[in-house]
Amino acid sequence: MTTATTSTGFATPAPVSPFARSSAFEDWTVSAGRDMSVEEMYSVPESFLEIEVRNPQTHGFGRKMYTDYEIVTKTNIPAFKLRHSIVRRRYSDFEAFRDILEHESTRVNIPPLPGKVFTNRFSDEVIESRREGLERFLSIVAGHPLLQTGSKVLCAFLQDPAWDKNQWL
Repeated sequence: MTTATTSTGFATPAPVSPFARSSAFEDWTVSAGRDMSVEEMYSVPESFLEIEVRNPQTHGFGRKMYTDYEIVTKTNIPAFKLRHSIVRRRYSDFEAFRDILEHESTRVNIPPLPGKVFTNRFSDEVIESRREGLERFLSIVAGHPLLQTGSKVLCAFLQDPAWDKNQWL
């Protein structure tokens, strides 16, 4: 550390420029046990799973109305047949999927789905709130190591465009 001497004769630390280079990056690479190459820092991780629930669409009229959601999955986990997939599911599909998971995986506590909505269920706020809850649910479920390797229905639900709950009941 650099010091400066004041008129009183005491040594004080010299001011540090806000533009001074931080050693945080160097400390991180050293703490990893060795220097990492640029390729290692920016390469695809050994295994990754990204799930996004997006693009809600409402269909039908009156009592026949429903909203479905697009599920985008990107992964390099061997249990998944496809590296990138896009499927559409409605809330009732998520309910059936959750029930099937509970029966299939007695050792794993399956999180709840976002609650049912009975009023204003097609408002933008309700649809967005449900979308976020469904995305959170899928991230937790699909991120569980026992389900990734042991569930037969997980990959099908996330990737099979012709997924039918009746195949699994």
